[in-house]
Amino acid sequence: MEHSTEIAAAHARLKALVAGDYRERAEDPDDPSTVQAMQMAINLPKQETPTRNEVLVSAARAVVAVCLDPRAGEEGFWRDGLEQWYSHRIRKVARRARNKAWDDVQALPGVTVGSVRAFVPSAVGEVPHEISKLQIKGTELDETEDLPLLDDTPLIAVDNSLGMSVGKTAAQVGHASMLLAAAQDTDWVLAWAEQGFPLNVREVDSERFREICAQDDAVPVRDAGFTEVAPGSVTVVATP
Repeated sequence: MEHSTEIAAAHARLKALVAGDYRERAEDPDDPSTVQAMQMAINLPKQETPTRNEVLVSAARAVVAVCLDPRAGEEGFWRDGLEQWYSHRIRKVARRARNKAWDDVQALPGVTVGSVRAFVPSAVGEVPHEISKLQIKGTELDETEDLPLLDDTPLIAVDNSLGMSVGKTAAQVGHASMLLAAAQDTDWVLAWAEQGFPLNVREVDSERFREICAQDDAVPVRDAGFTEVAPGSVTVVATP
């Protein structure tokens, strides 16, 4: 596989730096450089608007693609941005874009998958204007009807009883995809990367969610509680 050495290095760094309790990751309100976030732009054109499920799948794939991009395994801006982010509270901010605003952000460092572009993380005070001007609130899409699951493909399940907005849910499934990668061995991750990080995302009721969380290979996401849910809530869970 092309760039396997760099992807393996990016995976090793992800695995080493995101382990442990999120509550142990420090932020200092007096030092804005410690408040790091990955920005995400969701393309929501008025015509041919993507479905909620399409947005969630795209978000999960785009986030892990940034984390495991070959440039994340080499010295430079990409790796440095991720390391700073991994070392603090792992925030994500989802914003909506369309038309020229969507086109403009394609030039900024990141990865686009479908209707979502995830960017190399930065301090929240250093977000480029092309991104910071995009709205955070007001991104809502109807829930998608049940879809068939792709065979032999990782699953990210969302607890729909929490009533999270599409932007919040996009951030959560993005977190799940990177934690899923961190929980797997390098050969598994390289094979997944070669396929383009295929994923199933499903919003399920609380009973089904608990069943998935109980699986031996489940990778749960506990939210820090900055927005919408209580701190420590298990919002989504991934299985390979």
